[in-house]
Parts: sequence; C-alpha cells; structure tokens
Amino acid sequence: MSKRETYETRTEELLLPITRSFGVEVYDVEYVKEGSDWYLRAYIDKEEGVNIVDCENVSRALSEELDRTDFIADAYILEVSSPGLGRTLKKEKHFLKSLGKEVELRTYRPIERCKEFVGILQEYQDGNVTLEIEGSSRIFEKADIALVKLTFDF
Repeated sequence: MSKRETYETRTEELLLPITRSFGVEVYDVEYVKEGSDWYLRAYIDKEEGVNIVDCENVSRALSEELDRTDFIADAYILEVSSPGLGRTLKKEKHFLKSLGKEVELRTYRPIERCKEFVGILQEYQDGNVTLEIEGSSRIFEKADIALVKLTFDF
C-alpha cells in the first residue's frame, strides 16, 4: 500500500466513529499534493446535506485525533467538506446510491471519437458502468473510465 493509501485508510478509520457521533457519514478521504502543499481532505455527507456546523464539528474532532495519533509525517492542510452537488463517484457505495441519476462519464481515450458521455446510471458491477444514453444502454469497462460524477442543473 502506498503512503497516500495508508494515510487515507488510517484517516477513514479515525473518522468513522467521529462521523457517527455527529450524525453524518464518511463519503471519501483523499491525501493529495497541490503545488508545494499536501492536503488531507475528508468529505462528509448526510441525506439532507451537510452544513458548516457539521464540517466544523467533524474537523475539530478529527484534528484532535490526528494530533493524538500523529501518523502523517508530512506537513499538511486538513479540510473537511461536503462532496458537493457534482460529486465524483469512486467507491461501489457511491455508484449504488446514485443508480437512476444522471452522471457524466469521462474516458481515458476516445470511444467512437468521444471522451465524455452523459446518461442515466443504470448499473454498476465489478467496476463496469452501464449508462442509458438517448434510450440505449451502453457499458463502459472499468479500465476505460477516467471519471464519473453526478451532473447538476441550475
């Protein structure tokens, strides 16, 4: 397991009891470098959506646990937020919760001269994604998928 994966996994383990105590759930955790800075981002969610108080409560509790366990060697910036309306679908639970919703799917390389597809998420199985696009079902293989995220209209 890479350093990034280890940090994300350990942080999620610390985060689970914290989020339960505040009535929210862990959506995702990521440890990324942007420019010269490392960011540890925890995304939280709940059915009616999270608010600033939810983020603040979880951030304070998580910060205390991270200070106590001190397993991240690098200096980093901690952020706790909602995954947002156009949230990225990464894990199986994200896909299953989003069945029947409109998504945008991007591929690594063009398929029939197109790299972006928009459709209704019909199925997710073994990393493969089935979309309904203009009345037809289309299966995208896991190896071809660069990104899947929910779409939203204003």
